[in-house]
Amino acid sequence: MTPSRPVFQAGSHRLPLGCRTYVVGILNVTPDSFSDGGRFDSLPAAIEQAEHLIAAGADILDIGGESTRPGSEPVAVAEEIKRIVPVITSLSRTCQVPLSVDTYKAEVAEAALSAGATIVNDVTGLLGDPAMARVVAWHGAGVVLMHNPVLYRKDHPAAAGFTNMPRLDEAIAGRFSGLDLLAATRLYLSMGVGQALALGLDRSRIILDPGIGFGLTTEESLDLINSLEQIQVDACERLPVLVGPSRKRFIGDILGKPVSERLNGTIAASVVSIARGADFVRVHDVGPVAEAVRVSDAILRRSGQ
Repeated sequence: MTPSRPVFQAGSHRLPLGCRTYVVGILNVTPDSFSDGGRFDSLPAAIEQAEHLIAAGADILDIGGESTRPGSEPVAVAEEIKRIVPVITSLSRTCQVPLSVDTYKAEVAEAALSAGATIVNDVTGLLGDPAMARVVAWHGAGVVLMHNPVLYRKDHPAAAGFTNMPRLDEAIAGRFSGLDLLAATRLYLSMGVGQALALGLDRSRIILDPGIGFGLTTEESLDLINSLEQIQVDACERLPVLVGPSRKRFIGDILGKPVSERLNGTIAASVVSIARGADFVRVHDVGPVAEAVRVSDAILRRSGQ
């Protein structure tokens, strides 16, 4: 008897793992995101862009109402909810792909999940807001746990520009002192997974994200991409991995290109990430990346492994 294929569950959505790579399309309804701020911050523009991303091949839409770029200004909970809930409410009535909310605030996640989202993409990996894990578990949502060195590297030059994120308690942050990057990544993610499991969230609802570009140097981002197969938190069944390289600074550092000219680098980073074990890639330029993903999968997943 053939064993059943593992799946990622998010609400009523079930995405089989191992047979293909899923493309997560980025929809920022913000005035100040680093590459598309202000383009889709009205409801009609956001809906039109969502439809474009789905037609181009997005398997999931990740909707964000607060920029996490270096130097961005904090957004109040009420304002973040005001930006994203009308978009999620409208899309949940018409589109068939899972909707993800990109937030680290439990109140925002609660509003988004109640409006129809089924995934929380938490850039603090459940460590930024102690109420987040309970909200995700109560809704039976999926969750992306991102390793975020900004939270424990407050004095590191690569983390200095991120001004709108919480910090870890000193005692918790101290646990990362002296660890190499891979060990720190695994520890951070294990803490988030532990919180999720303790509140009853099934392992099938968890995705890991190494946090490419967040409080990391270019060399560190490259090292994490090259080490994706090792980013696991225990000896149990492997958890799926998401990588978000889209238009990131490390690509600009390598190519000497501005944000608007980093598509080729994004495609290359996405393809290598798939070869290293990524199950999901999160990008702005869905169409060309989705084509590259299909070719990569045809080569790398021919036996469904």
